[in-house]
Amino acid sequence: MKQRWMSGRRAATAAAGALALGATLTMQSADAAPAPAAAPQSAATAGQLAHRIDTTLAGRTAGSYYDARSKKLVVNVVDAATADSVRKAGAEARTVKHSLSQLNATRKELKAKASIPGTSWSMDPVSNTMVVKADRTVTGDRLAQLNKVVQGLGDTVTLKRTAGRFQPLIAGGDAIWGSNARCSLGFNVTVGGQPYFLTAGHCGNAVSSWSDQQGGSQIAVTEASTFPGHDYALVRYTSDVAHPSAVDLYNGSSQPISDAREATVGEQVQRSGSTTQVQGGQVTGLNATVTYQEGQVDGLIDTTVCAEPGDSGGSLFDGSTALGLTSGGSGDCSSGGETFFQPVPEALQAYGAQIG
Repeated sequence: MKQRWMSGRRAATAAAGALALGATLTMQSADAAPAPAAAPQSAATAGQLAHRIDTTLAGRTAGSYYDARSKKLVVNVVDAATADSVRKAGAEARTVKHSLSQLNATRKELKAKASIPGTSWSMDPVSNTMVVKADRTVTGDRLAQLNKVVQGLGDTVTLKRTAGRFQPLIAGGDAIWGSNARCSLGFNVTVGGQPYFLTAGHCGNAVSSWSDQQGGSQIAVTEASTFPGHDYALVRYTSDVAHPSAVDLYNGSSQPISDAREATVGEQVQRSGSTTQVQGGQVTGLNATVTYQEGQVDGLIDTTVCAEPGDSGGSLFDGSTALGLTSGGSGDCSSGGETFFQPVPEALQAYGAQIG
């Protein structure tokens, strides 16, 4: 975010155990020594380890998550050989019932038969199922159709109801302004050495010219935007305003942003947006599919973070690391809710952009 904008918004608006020795000390076991227990990890290092394990053991694991209590990456497996490989890599192996191929088959069935407005689904590595959520608009024939699909998929699916309504969080109001909408700036980036910023694609679809105050002069223009399918937009600065690589914390300070990576299930995260400022929560799912009334978006981060209209496009981050752009969700920051985020690395790759 640009430092000058931050001060304006703050004025306007107030997350081996030792090898078991044999009965005698003169006899060595013929078996290999077990791998040492996984060392304590941060969410960032656990995420990096998860990526390496996914790459090395492609298709053999069934998801992973960060256990904040034990500070370890837990990787789901369905066979002993993969469990051994996971332990040797430095993670904790957990034997589960459903393989990745089974869960992906369930995902495919859901996309084909349950792409109903007001629904979402993502793989939950903790329950080892695809968690399907239906908001309050899914009723009558649509609910009957969803129940039929879910029942046919057996115990690979967990169905939950959401009290609110899944919707992109765009609004008229404050922060980065268009003629008919308000959104939030995500992250400042560069493309070919020139300054840009990322925001949500549904914001970019709605607004071509941006200002940092309602009715103000143009400071940026939307250069590219994708929604639905994905939810990211690239906006080019057209005026000489400050654009530091930082996120507004709405407490008189900012969080510098130095890099971007994929989120990790179980990671504690924060979101900054122009309506509800800074809110925290936990990542609960990756590669989530959400079917808004406006269309379906794939590959999102599912979280327990709350958000409200106008927060769209805002920053999801963990310390100095950019994770996501606020897409949409349900609920609010008074009663609670959940929010979906577009992963930042995908947006950077799509536009050839860099954090900065």
